[in-house]
Amino acid sequence: ASTSGAEHASARARGAAVERDEPPAIGIRCVAYNNQSNRLAVSRTDGTVEIYNLSANYFQEKFFPGHESRATEALCWAKGQRLFSGGLNGEIIEYDLQALNIKYAMDAFGGPIWSMAVSPCGSQLLVGCEDGSVKLFQITPDKIQFERNFDRQKSRILSLSWHPSGTHIAAGSIDYISVFDVKSGSAVHKMLVDRQYMGVSKRKCIIWGVAFLSDGTVISVDSAGKVQFWDSATGTLVKNHLIANADVQSIAVSDQEDSFVVGTAEGTVFHFQLVSVTSNSSEKQWVRTKPFQHHTHDVRAVAHSPTALISGGTDTHLVIRPLMEKVEVKNYDAALRKITFPHRRLISCSKKRHLLLFQFAHHLELWRLGSTVATGKNGDTLPLSKDADHLLHLKTKGPENIICSCISPCGSWIAYSTTSRFFLYRLNYEHDNISLQRVSKMPAFLRSALQILFSEDSTKLFVASNQGSLHIIRLLEGSFKHLHTFQPQSGTVESMCLLAVSPDGNWLAASGTSAGVHVYNIKHLKLHCTVPAYNFPVTALAIAPSTNNLVIAHSDQQVFEYSIPDKQYTEWSRTIQKQGFHYLWLQRDTPITHISFHPKRPMHILLHDAYMFCIIDKSLPLPNDKTLLYNPLPPTNESDVIRRRTAHAFKISKIYKPLLFMDLLDERTLVAVERPLDDIIAQLPPPIKKKKFGT
Repeated sequence: ASTSGAEHASARARGAAVERDEPPAIGIRCVAYNNQSNRLAVSRTDGTVEIYNLSANYFQEKFFPGHESRATEALCWAKGQRLFSGGLNGEIIEYDLQALNIKYAMDAFGGPIWSMAVSPCGSQLLVGCEDGSVKLFQITPDKIQFERNFDRQKSRILSLSWHPSGTHIAAGSIDYISVFDVKSGSAVHKMLVDRQYMGVSKRKCIIWGVAFLSDGTVISVDSAGKVQFWDSATGTLVKNHLIANADVQSIAVSDQEDSFVVGTAEGTVFHFQLVSVTSNSSEKQWVRTKPFQHHTHDVRAVAHSPTALISGGTDTHLVIRPLMEKVEVKNYDAALRKITFPHRRLISCSKKRHLLLFQFAHHLELWRLGSTVATGKNGDTLPLSKDADHLLHLKTKGPENIICSCISPCGSWIAYSTTSRFFLYRLNYEHDNISLQRVSKMPAFLRSALQILFSEDSTKLFVASNQGSLHIIRLLEGSFKHLHTFQPQSGTVESMCLLAVSPDGNWLAASGTSAGVHVYNIKHLKLHCTVPAYNFPVTALAIAPSTNNLVIAHSDQQVFEYSIPDKQYTEWSRTIQKQGFHYLWLQRDTPITHISFHPKRPMHILLHDAYMFCIIDKSLPLPNDKTLLYNPLPPTNESDVIRRRTAHAFKISKIYKPLLFMDLLDERTLVAVERPLDDIIAQLPPPIKKKKFGT
């Protein structure tokens, strides 16, 4: 996809220039599936909560930044698509899914919270605590209200499940499972779990998960590698499956109660199904049907949607495995999905000074790219004549994670935001020294910014707040001036998650958490137009130089081009919508996260996702489904290179390892930031060793 061998080789040299020490990988702790909205909530070990829209090609449409004191141990949805979590700080948190902030945090007064469950009708919340208490809360329209405690148990409550009728609950603890009557709050049965593990008696047996079925069966999973079936009416053990040499850590049951999924500390996910004993018999039994090994480490959380098994754990991957018998159309929805990287950008670039700003949970790193004077043929990795410089390590104060950050194109400003504060720094460069000056008295309305962007000439700062407002700040030598605030449209509180500014500084495009894109006239400080709504969320947007065409990528892999001056889709965009994209283009499973343009080639659109980089040449014909979209084989000769270059509009390169960032620094240089999966795995603790046959 590159235009010349020297340019390509130079880009490879620069890409290899930055080798950094990585902070530890952030694993998945909980997952919660919402059937009504087909959304999945995922919490990570640093307290971050992510929302995935499974109907929108599994796109991560929202996130709530982490916090050092909020280690989330439980996550659940309630009626009206309300999301709650509980953690080791003992607080119950409700999330505001519109404004993307925490609605409130309430102390449960039972010490660390280990488990949570919402009643079948969705109006009551159960919380299991460190002190052995099970607490019942009423979910009111705007908050939750404590109702009462159930009988206190001797040890922490690690798992909870409601009977579908809402009359009883099962609670997993250490060494035993309790069944409570909800009306009286008293325990009606206590089922003692066998401590035997591979024939040896363990010190204690931890009940990591319980599931209460309609027929009164309680399924438990525990630290001795067992899946057990109990009769809650008599408190007796009905069936026992020893499935692992390590902990079975999670369980989730389908709504029809005909299948369930469990995750183990060995990284294996097991699927159990209710099948007939004989072909003409009405009697059914639970059978372990399929083991899946898509994880290297502990599977800490599982969920069961109507069509898929969902799992996540220490290795950071979110895996969605479709159930083939439940997927009606055997298309790409039937393929396994493995989500590893955030669907938003964590790197920004100063093209003028060749700087990259990397965003981590609690610090920012500024690097100057290395350079080479060597030349070579296409594909060569060139030696560096100047190494990359680590210029700055900027650590945040306080427990909050960084939400977003940006460096200005000139390299003289860095801005970042946390939930409660907004920071702006002025950078001064003297030879090889760099000095930092913090701009004081930043206004409070800038905090909780979801997106920060500088104008091309670095004179203006655009800040998208979580309340739906867009603020424009003029930057002066060491200070700032608030120019204007665009309020959200028609009284809605829709958070703006993506911003794009035109190179001439006249237009600002903003996309919200729904599918709308608004375009503002910066000169006259007014709304110019709204792009026609599309029913998939926006994943990336950018405004082309000279034409002021807005290019928008959506989560279903559609790409639109909209003329801002004409307030309509361009001719090229209409043509591609009429003909349709190549089927292989639409089957890609990671969203486009960045769009840019070549300054000297107005017909080129550059874009990338995590696994490919593409140049779309609008002057060439579009590929149809019979055309070869991407040829992985290297060109055989010069005429083959020319033939490929002119075959169709899509030039695709997959030579980079997982791509976090890619952009043009200038007309001859491309910078790519890769995130090899091996590096993530190398940071994790060693997985549990399994004995293989014949070793």
